[in-house]
Amino acid sequence: MVQPFVNLVSTIISVLFVFFLLTDSLVAETARQCNGRWVHIRRLPPRFNMDLLHNCSEYPVWDDFCPFLANHGLGQKTHNRSESWYRTDASMIEIMFYRRFLEYSCLTQDPAAADAVFVPYFAGIDSLRYLYGPDVNSSAEHGIELADFLRSDSPEIWRRHHGHDHIFVMGRPAWDFCRPLSWSEGWGTSILELPELLNVTSMILESRAWAWQEQAVPHPTSFHPASIGRLQSWVSRVRRSRRTMLMLFAGGGGTSQSPNIRRSIRLECEERPDLCSIVECSGGVCEHDPILYMKPMLHAKFCLQPPGDTPTRRSTFDGMIAGCIPVFFEELSAKKQFTWHLPEDEYDRFSVFVPKDEVVWNGLNISDVLMRIPEEQVGRMRERVIELMPKIMYRRHGSSPGLKRVKDAFDVAVDGALQRIKNRISGSGLVT
Repeated sequence: MVQPFVNLVSTIISVLFVFFLLTDSLVAETARQCNGRWVHIRRLPPRFNMDLLHNCSEYPVWDDFCPFLANHGLGQKTHNRSESWYRTDASMIEIMFYRRFLEYSCLTQDPAAADAVFVPYFAGIDSLRYLYGPDVNSSAEHGIELADFLRSDSPEIWRRHHGHDHIFVMGRPAWDFCRPLSWSEGWGTSILELPELLNVTSMILESRAWAWQEQAVPHPTSFHPASIGRLQSWVSRVRRSRRTMLMLFAGGGGTSQSPNIRRSIRLECEERPDLCSIVECSGGVCEHDPILYMKPMLHAKFCLQPPGDTPTRRSTFDGMIAGCIPVFFEELSAKKQFTWHLPEDEYDRFSVFVPKDEVVWNGLNISDVLMRIPEEQVGRMRERVIELMPKIMYRRHGSSPGLKRVKDAFDVAVDGALQRIKNRISGSGLVT
């Protein structure tokens, strides 16, 4: 009876030894992979995030955004059997980032050990009450309550780097948040002008060219695969798609008589329907229905991306997901915006630039420019667009391990924020 017991004890000891050995190895590997990448999620009262979602139908002047809250901000599936496609509203990016940060592999509960502090504040959603709701006359107050909280609750977290290590996400263009504090009237709130928050890195849908604390990140499209197989299946479809149309414009505007780039595009497309097609998206009819524009984009070689009310367009990323080469008309539409995701020195490899003044005022035909590009070069450009696809898409939360090894737009944004914080802290003598 004694020997079997001794054997059992010996086996248990051996198993425990292997277990602790593997555990130590796993801890060491995690520490190695997360060195310089630790993120602490700042705990906020729900009034700064989740409580704001309860009012999703109370802004009729803007829209009822309740349907787009489904699936942690991805929106509802385009149809019941859809595996990767959702009716995504780009302004829900704040919710999407929060959900993705919750499964980030290098989270730490210790803010003193963190390389960055994520603030899960739904800034764009909170701004609606100032832009379209009851607090429209108090726009300069947007963000003051948050700033007070960050400096008073566990103040040592803020004082450590005076906010230089803090990041948050904003689901609207910067122009909606930068009204000067001295203005009593005018569009927008003033959260990006608050001195208390100037050190915070803001990942935003569209940045101002000169604002050092802002960084534009790709507009979310409707494509959110959950496995490497679904991504590869879509890429295969993009590659084998027959591109029978030279160029395509998906959007609205350009119907007035005043000269502008969208009017010039419409006139050229009307004159040359054999070379150019238009997907009419006036009134926002395409915004949450990717079927309307993704299929035409799959059959076009080039997608025209003129500026509208603001320089950037979600359509840029919709088109690239379809393998459609973007054509830009001003540098603020992308080149001076998405520097973390689209290499600034490679634009001629995956896009075409046509100065809008040459089109509007000098009568340059866009189709003439595009037809002069050799077919072999067009093929290489499309292949580069496809290579960039993972970096500009947002995969679904809870994705397969295989897809998690492919960096998507969220991963690239976090890498960029961590590097910017490191540079800023080390360069300003704020290292502790």
